[in-house]
Amino acid sequence: MTQGRDPGLQPERTRLAWRRTTLSATVVAVFAAKQAIHDEVTAAGLFGAALSVLVWLGFLAVAHRRIQALGAARPETLSHRAALLAAGATIALAAFGVAVVV
Repeated sequence: MTQGRDPGLQPERTRLAWRRTTLSATVVAVFAAKQAIHDEVTAAGLFGAALSVLVWLGFLAVAHRRIQALGAARPETLSHRAALLAAGATIALAAFGVAVVV
């Protein structure tokens, strides 16, 4: 006997994925900000750290709204604007991560 699909599992998996991604973005933002002001505090280093924090806050805002939306019985789809913001923040944080390693 096959059971029907549980509609509650997909939003839960998506919510957990957003939380994992937010944690990863937080780690990258902290390392990038730390690397930007590593040896001495300069204007460029402060700008890099501030930019890292700003991008992280943007991603955090999108992730928080999406996690909240997934709590509803029928979650709304992610808007194009939010998807672009999340993708842009992810790409920027990936670039910051590469800058930390190199």
